[in-house]
Amino acid sequence: MKDIEKVKKLREATGAGFKDCNLAIKESKGDLDKAIEILRVKGISKASKKMSRDAKDGVIAISGNEKKTSLIEVNCETDFVAKNNDFINFVKELSELNNQNNSNIDKLNKSKMMNGETVDSNLIALIAKIGEKITIGKTKTIESSDAKNFKYLHTVIDNNLAKLGVVVCLETKHNSDEINNFGKQLSMHIAASNPIALDQDSINQSIIDKEQELIMEELKNSNKPANIAKKISLGKMNKFKEENALLTQAWVIEPKKKVKDVMKELNIADLKIKEFIRFKIGE
Repeated sequence: MKDIEKVKKLREATGAGFKDCNLAIKESKGDLDKAIEILRVKGISKASKKMSRDAKDGVIAISGNEKKTSLIEVNCETDFVAKNNDFINFVKELSELNNQNNSNIDKLNKSKMMNGETVDSNLIALIAKIGEKITIGKTKTIESSDAKNFKYLHTVIDNNLAKLGVVVCLETKHNSDEINNFGKQLSMHIAASNPIALDQDSINQSIIDKEQELIMEELKNSNKPANIAKKISLGKMNKFKEENALLTQAWVIEPKKKVKDVMKELNIADLKIKEFIRFKIGE
């Protein structure tokens, strides 16, 4: 095989530029495998320089079925790359592997992809090829044999890829169109309303403390008597909890009702929201 043909093959295999491929072929004395390794080593140094930049764009990918569903966030620097075919194909395969590995990031990074290389190696090669910082962000798997998962994708980029992804797990022995419809609507509600916990008692104490601090700071400058300030503080805190806990949020489809009211109206005794996930790019 002539060197020019080897350069062409090397470009197809690695996506690297003509000049880099030509130099690698010369350095490896025409050995294609060795040339790929040479480019990978160079790619690693290129990739490491790019890793200091911000990756605030990207996609959320969902994989699995109604019993076991996984979400993974993959970040890049620009929306242009988020729609790039090489990036999309990498994320789709990564998403399936993430579901197999139950969102264990260490196992995921060491997993072999279809080309026989690990996720880590493929990520480095993709950074070198595309020229942007790419990172794996949040991952989460919901699995339950006695429940059913519902998903929702907003601002869809491709099949099972979007800018925002939601999975909500409903526990009930009841199976009907009514439950399926509620599951879909609830996942859309979570996407729109961004609850931080299932109920008010489940809101993280550090979030409560921070909000309390902000309220007290606001009231400090109001010159109100201490007993009035205390009442206002309590009212604001209760409102914050109500608006941020899923069960007490105003139902997006009919805001006069709360989520818990809609569930009560369904009249399904064993219906429970087991858990939910909401991932959004940039949050």
